[in-house]
Amino acid sequence: MDLLTGTYDCKVDAKGRLMMPSPLKKQLSSVLPDGFVLRRSVFQKCLELYPMSEWQVLMQKMNKLNRFNKKNNDFIRRFTAGVKMVEVDVNGRLLIPKDLTVFANISKDIVVTSAINIIEIWDKDLYEQAIDDAAVDFADLAEEVMGQDDDDHGIS
Repeated sequence: MDLLTGTYDCKVDAKGRLMMPSPLKKQLSSVLPDGFVLRRSVFQKCLELYPMSEWQVLMQKMNKLNRFNKKNNDFIRRFTAGVKMVEVDVNGRLLIPKDLTVFANISKDIVVTSAINIIEIWDKDLYEQAIDDAAVDFADLAEEVMGQDDDDHGIS
């Protein structure tokens, strides 16, 4: 699967269904039949949609954790709490389960945005707030994360 690109304003219907934006659906066309995993984000009040292949890679990494270490076991439990397998139906809709809708405060207006190899699903107001809150510190963050030398795992 290629890396995903795009941010889209969308709506969720009364039943909690999201019509996947056409450009994202096109980018995901090769993995649509395999389904997805939808989960709570660790750091934000949003949802993360993993193509099944990406989820399996992540689970293989997590499976290497020693489960006789309490912190590892607690982490696995919390990370996978509320995880749901979901599919895009023949009409291009994705049903967001009620418990995940409640977690992310999703109402009608949402933002669906790419995050490299996964998709984030946000309540529109919370997304705008997160972007606005981060704007102040973004230059410093960009310098810290991306401005390192190659030897330090930076990009430039």
